[in-house]
Amino acid sequence: MFNQSGSRRWTHFHSALQLAVQRSARKWTFDDFAECFPLYVQEDKNSALATFTSISDYIESQTINDLDKLFTDYNVHENIDILHKIVTDAKDRKARGETRKDAWREDLNPRIAVGAKTTPILEKEILRLKQQLAEREKLNSQLQADLEAATRQTDEINARALEMVEQVDKAQEEWENLPQEDIEAWSVHMAETLKPAVRG
Repeated sequence: MFNQSGSRRWTHFHSALQLAVQRSARKWTFDDFAECFPLYVQEDKNSALATFTSISDYIESQTINDLDKLFTDYNVHENIDILHKIVTDAKDRKARGETRKDAWREDLNPRIAVGAKTTPILEKEILRLKQQLAEREKLNSQLQADLEAATRQTDEINARALEMVEQVDKAQEEWENLPQEDIEAWSVHMAETLKPAVRG
């Protein structure tokens, strides 16, 4: 059966709904059943009465189960309790003579009432988003500066590497342009000149 704990509004709603389910499940009488199944009732009235009762019980319990699922799916109990709190708070404010910007009056345009409630919330959210945007822009600027510094450093390293490669190429080219015969002769001369010194 339905959950009965909650606000007074939920309790009244629940009681009225439960009564409506019971009445609808029991609305058809045994006489209605007998008109639908006259032979069955004539042959075994007790079994027919038991069947009628079982069907009525099933209709009631199935309806309640379906409503329970519906209430769970749509948070009906919680929403009715919220509605009850809103109404109770409004009555308390009225009793105290308290008037809010979003209070309903006959001459109040609904847009103005909604605006009184939502505009401060929207302004606060806009401020939060602007602050978040400023923080991101600051972070993006820092990342951009870091990226530019890294790019400059990479360009410098590439330039130095290219210069070293060019120097190696130039040294190799100069080496290849040297007279190899003179180098070989000089190498032999130096080897022979150093032999006695090595022996000594």
